[in-house]
Amino acid sequence: MCDYSLHFVPTRPAKVADKLVTTKFNVSTTRGFAEVGEPNVAVCVRPGTEIAFESEVEYYDVWGVSPCYKVRQKVARFYQINGDEARAHHDALEFPDGQIILLTRLCEGQHATVLQLPATLPPPTNALDERTSNSVAAYSNGDHGRSEALVPMAFPLGPDDRA
Repeated sequence: MCDYSLHFVPTRPAKVADKLVTTKFNVSTTRGFAEVGEPNVAVCVRPGTEIAFESEVEYYDVWGVSPCYKVRQKVARFYQINGDEARAHHDALEFPDGQIILLTRLCEGQHATVLQLPATLPPPTNALDERTSNSVAAYSNGDHGRSEALVPMAFPLGPDDRA
């Protein structure tokens, strides 16, 4: 996704292994990601995308005043906040320690690499998949008395997660 304030900036979606740099775009006061060597094209990142920075991430305070502060982390997951507010920045990074920083608060010139895009469900491959992909429950073996929930899992269950 790209923040609302980047609608006048040319954009493209992020890809695995993209080399990105944090930048302030000419036609906007918003900072975001651009591909290294393409400073006028915003790279839009989907929630759940994992990003690795070359060095500890630096960010401005809420007023955008220098000096930059350090998160003391190099890896983050793209995150969205302020979902209910139309004219608020939504793009953020969530760090392993739980800290969330708006993307527009990142200091310019930081280099990062897209490690992994979020998982997506594959398209249906046959008629049965097509019927059940839009349903919360699917019947197994023609037994209409028993159903199994079809819930995509992002992470494997651990021993403490099983009911």
